[in-house]
Formats: sequence, structure tokens, C-alpha cells
Amino acid sequence: MTQTETQNAVEDLLDPVGYLTIEKFNADGKLVDVRKVKNTVVASGKTFIAGSMIKTTTNTPTAMTHMAIGTGTVAVNAATDTALGTAAGARVTFSEAASSTTNQVTYKATFGSAYSGAITEAGVFNALTGGTMLCRTVFGVVTKTTSDTITITWTITVS
Repeated sequence: MTQTETQNAVEDLLDPVGYLTIEKFNADGKLVDVRKVKNTVVASGKTFIAGSMIKTTTNTPTAMTHMAIGTGTVAVNAATDTALGTAAGARVTFSEAASSTTNQVTYKATFGSAYSGAITEAGVFNALTGGTMLCRTVFGVVTKTTSDTITITWTITVS
């Protein structure tokens, strides 16, 4: 091995990972359930991240802007998932989106009275309908009534 090969032998692989915190509040605003769940950044999300590093006339990725919840229970397939398994019709604009100097982006969304039922999955997208899915997770049932509010805070770390 030459001196140059030795110096370049270190691999620096970007590995985006995410965690979300699901908080359920009852009609009185009391916190009644908290879940912390690891998510998967799917292939379309990794392509989006790579494409965001350049901007050309044919490559203009739109920033992530929405979060969706659903009722799908099939495990995440990082290679092929591009949408929720079963969307619940509830996709909302982030109430917060921020980046930090620690290689993290945080998204926060609140789901109010528009949906009730058993929620088992969530995803981050760059459009109100369709669009590119950055990440998806499946979790144990969170039962939501129309008087409940669910807030999801999603943190993606690129390390």
C-alpha cells in the first residue's frame, strides 16, 4: 500500500438516522402518552439528501414540509418505500422545522381533530400530496379521538 492509499483508507460514510417522539394530549391538554421510536430514512430520502447538495435546472429538490400519519402495519422497507403503507388522510404542514450545528434537522407537526382512529405509522414528505418521502416508521397503536391532539417531533441526524 502506498502512502496515499494509507491516508485515504478511512471510510467516511454518511448514515442518516432518525428518532421521533409521539406525544398524545387529551381534550384538557394533559399529556397522556409518550412514545420514542426509531425511524428509517428510506432510499428516496437518501436520494433526496444527496440531490439537495447541488442545484441545477434538472435537480431542484423541494424542502421537506409535511408530516403524515397512517394505519399501515407492514414493516418499513428502506429500499422500496415511497409512501405510507395506509395513509390516514392526515398530512399536515410542519409547525416547526429547524437545523442545528450538530448535524441534525428537527421537524414538528401537530395532528388535531381532523383524524381519529388507530395510528400506527408516520412519514416525512416534501408536499401536501404525493412528493418525496424522506423517512417512515411503524409503531404500536396510538388510539386518537377527535378531542385528542398528537404532536410528533422528528429528529434526523446525519452522522
